[in-house]
Amino acid sequence: MNELRGTGMLLAANLLRDKILVPLCVIAFASAAASSAAATAGVYPEERSRLQGVELINSTPALVAMYGRIYDPGSPAAVAVFKLVGMGTALAALFAALMVIRHTRADEELGRYELLASGSIGRFASLAAALLVATIGAVAIGLVTTAGLVATDLATAGSVAFGLSWVVAGFAFAAVGAVAAQLTTSARAARGLAVGTLAVAYLLRAVGDANGKVEPGWPTWLSPIGWAQQIRPYAGDRWLVGLLPLVFGVALIGVALVLIRHRDVGSGLLPQRRGAARASAMLSGPLGLAWRLQRAALLGWLAAFVLMSVVLAQILTRIGDLFGSPAARQLIIAMGGVDEVTQAFLAVELSFVAVFASAYGISATLRLSGEESAARTDLVLSNPVGRVRWAGSHLVIALGGTAMLMLACGLALGLVQLTKTGDAGTFGSNLLAAVVRIPAVWVLVGVTAALYGLARRVGPVAWVVLVATFLTSEIGPLVDLPRGVRDLSPFTYVPNLPGGEVTAGPLLALLAVATVLIAAGLWAVRHRDLAVS
Repeated sequence: MNELRGTGMLLAANLLRDKILVPLCVIAFASAAASSAAATAGVYPEERSRLQGVELINSTPALVAMYGRIYDPGSPAAVAVFKLVGMGTALAALFAALMVIRHTRADEELGRYELLASGSIGRFASLAAALLVATIGAVAIGLVTTAGLVATDLATAGSVAFGLSWVVAGFAFAAVGAVAAQLTTSARAARGLAVGTLAVAYLLRAVGDANGKVEPGWPTWLSPIGWAQQIRPYAGDRWLVGLLPLVFGVALIGVALVLIRHRDVGSGLLPQRRGAARASAMLSGPLGLAWRLQRAALLGWLAAFVLMSVVLAQILTRIGDLFGSPAARQLIIAMGGVDEVTQAFLAVELSFVAVFASAYGISATLRLSGEESAARTDLVLSNPVGRVRWAGSHLVIALGGTAMLMLACGLALGLVQLTKTGDAGTFGSNLLAAVVRIPAVWVLVGVTAALYGLARRVGPVAWVVLVATFLTSEIGPLVDLPRGVRDLSPFTYVPNLPGGEVTAGPLLALLAVATVLIAAGLWAVRHRDLAVS
């Protein structure tokens, strides 16, 4: 038991650090699930139209691969939450893995754990406290989400099963994060390993579901995401399947505990690749350094965007049949599309893509905060490099990277549809529809820069802003939020493309707002003190 000495103290400290982050994540997950379920519950008001819709979904491999199969066509609730069961489970798993890495490898990399270890805490205390924080967060997400689904008049048992699927997936990937933290020497590498594992798990689930007929194929049963999804909320509520990710998580925690005993503090078990003997000319300036630090993440995001766009293009070929009911068309148009159902669906999906691109932009901008907290900024600024030039280099990567992601999405969509339809006009309209969303994404990059400029610890509030803009612009029309509230989101001013008209005024206004916010952030960075810890 001496190995766990101090766990309670570290748990309290971690919860105090996350007193804002965890509740906001819980609210974001629960509100997204409840509002989405409430909005889509009426898409197929008649049983006949619902059965037709489910048949089309289950017979479209791209949809099944992305979201999973609907196992009970007669259950309106199963239809209402089918998107959330797959994507939501993966996001809950990602949340838990990153929370564990944040409180283990990241603290160790910054030297905080070494200070704690010099006191009276056990060898396993830090990992145990981190796992408890992640588990508490996952359970809170599951409970509040369950309550939200019940409040939308969905069946209680199915809602509990739905919440359980998110909880067990979170627990399994909290354990993945624990192992990743022992194998690597940096938090960035640990996050990359955890995200890579999650991607493999999701891909296995996608392949198994898409290749299966009534039941999923064998690859699904190799994936913790697949196990969580096979609980099948509102479609049988198979509670015992939830034991699989729990057993998997316990086994990996045991592996993590063994690994802790075989490494030194500050080191990882995987060998680090040696760098070149001499730095390239690119590293002679802050922009080259920023690119070197962020290129792996950007390339990973770029690959994910291209894959997502190809899948979306495949879905578009059958979207007219999928959303054939008047209620479904009305839902898509209410969420920001135009009259033609294919164009309306694409406009809505591109809005979600823009939110994902904004997430990358926020993450890339907040790399400034990580560099500052690790005191690496001091080394850069000890050379003839000004603060504005240093911060601006990372902002260039954030702005250029988000533009690259949206451009890649438009190109991939256009090329796939061009090969299927031979219509060059479709290629141009899809590309333009993606590009016009870039100014709104840049506004959120500017918000992040301004918040970081105020203080390093204020920067992560940008994630709250992202969730708020998503809820107000995408979910707001479905739940009748006041127009004044929806106007606070930059995505409200994006032209409804494809199918709508392009007006330069709103786009120029968004660019002006982004410019002012970035300038304010750079001015604040130049005039404030740098963090000392």
